[in-house]
Amino acid sequence: MSQQGPVLVVSAVARPSFAGVLDEAKLFPVVTTDWSEAGRAIEQVQPAAVIAAAATADVVKLSGLARFAAARAPYLPLIAVDAQVALPGTAIPFFQRRGHPDRLIARLNASLRIRGLHATVMRRQVPPAPIALSDIDPVGEATALLIGRGGGYPALSVALGERAGVVGALSIEAAAKHLNNRDIDGIVLGEGFTPRVMDAFLTVLTEDVRFRTLPVVVTSSELVPRYDLANLEILTAEPARIADITLPLIRQHAFEARLSRTLRAIDAEGMIDARTGLLTKAAFDRDFATAVFHTGERGGGLSVARFSFDDAHPRAQFDGARIISRLMRQSDFGAVQADGSIVIVFTATDLRNAHAITRRLSSVMRHTHHGRRDTSAEPDVSVATLLANDTAQSLLKRLYATPERAAS
Repeated sequence: MSQQGPVLVVSAVARPSFAGVLDEAKLFPVVTTDWSEAGRAIEQVQPAAVIAAAATADVVKLSGLARFAAARAPYLPLIAVDAQVALPGTAIPFFQRRGHPDRLIARLNASLRIRGLHATVMRRQVPPAPIALSDIDPVGEATALLIGRGGGYPALSVALGERAGVVGALSIEAAAKHLNNRDIDGIVLGEGFTPRVMDAFLTVLTEDVRFRTLPVVVTSSELVPRYDLANLEILTAEPARIADITLPLIRQHAFEARLSRTLRAIDAEGMIDARTGLLTKAAFDRDFATAVFHTGERGGGLSVARFSFDDAHPRAQFDGARIISRLMRQSDFGAVQADGSIVIVFTATDLRNAHAITRRLSSVMRHTHHGRRDTSAEPDVSVATLLANDTAQSLLKRLYATPERAAS
């Protein structure tokens, strides 16, 4: 990839061991500094990334450096090597393993690609609106896939679910289905599987280009990180520590996903909502009126569905919007409405097929849970179809008047 700037190494010693890996790669100019001068060095050097030797760093030093880096725009990745304290939410973990020195380069390159994407979004936004990672909390939009069936599964579910959405899978087959059906920002592979099964799963992820930068944390000591996955960590720890290590990786991936949606919204000249990937309300109203008119003129079917969520759990509504955006057919379109519900239009679709589609979408939403109470994202659903004398307004009025759970 193109060079974006030097790499700043922050360390209490003159030359930490991983600096040699950077030198051997000959990809980045490397500048070293100590903890007391780290902030000033960032201002002077303008690095593309910061790598901190964090094995002996305390929480105060690491948190201060993380806050300083997170306030920069474009995104300035901070990789904390061998951190023993609780990680700040924006510090990317990295644990050194003997015999695999190229892992640091892979993780650094993955982070720099996000920095390049952020720079592109900033350049193309009109008017310019630089948004630093410290201005938002993308982990609140993220979904983690938790795979396992051991005794630590409930505690991991709670530790992750307090911060992000969690999709649970008791088998590798169920996990594969979730990966294909929805946007996943990170995977935690827990107990209950043999090394052979875990190896096969990680090998499949390695062979699929979609997942090579996806954060994957394996809670096992029986595997070695020989897989071509840039954000893979294999370690054993308590559930709270696993969540502490996983969440910064998930946050970074969710930030990348938001940037990608923003870029698509820019390409669509404001017709797409960058947060959900659905149409904006104004674009939806225009396209819906046009679709109703053309269906009335040319014949055929047109159906609409409304997904409404519990107001007490806005995260469920956002998650549902992302699922609909990913799974709906290319000919269909939808938007979040003023009341927080989501209306989706199924073109060339009769009522029976519309019910089948909404059942599938609701089934996917049903598997996402949030927090200690395991609150699910299952919506209430109503469906209506276009009649001979309908207008766009009358069809929506009937949709809102339809009893809920019509697609159950």
